[in-house]
Amino acid sequence: QVQLVESGGGLVQPGGSLRLSCTSSTITIQRNTAAWYRQAPGKEREFVAGITPGTDTRYADSVKGRFTISRDIIKNTVYLQMNSLKSEDTAVYYCNVKAGYSYWGQGTQVTVSS
Repeated sequence: QVQLVESGGGLVQPGGSLRLSCTSSTITIQRNTAAWYRQAPGKEREFVAGITPGTDTRYADSVKGRFTISRDIIKNTVYLQMNSLKSEDTAVYYCNVKAGYSYWGQGTQVTVSS
């Protein structure tokens, strides 16, 4: 059974930073397109950032210049570095890997509040 495990969420003040991690013991992340999505209360899940096996990256307009997606091949982990966080970034963040099927992590809560 494919499993994605996320970590790194938490409570941070506006302007602060967090780094989310997503790892798997069952699929090789570098061989597949990986992405981060988020879902705020009362809203639909939305794309945040993605990275292809060729390391091409793409970002939602709302996070460009503030968030960075990256990958560690040795650790089989994909990261989302989030800087200059705003209250509107508050959401549950989900890791997604497309490996013939679209796999999702369980989500990690990010709360930006003073």
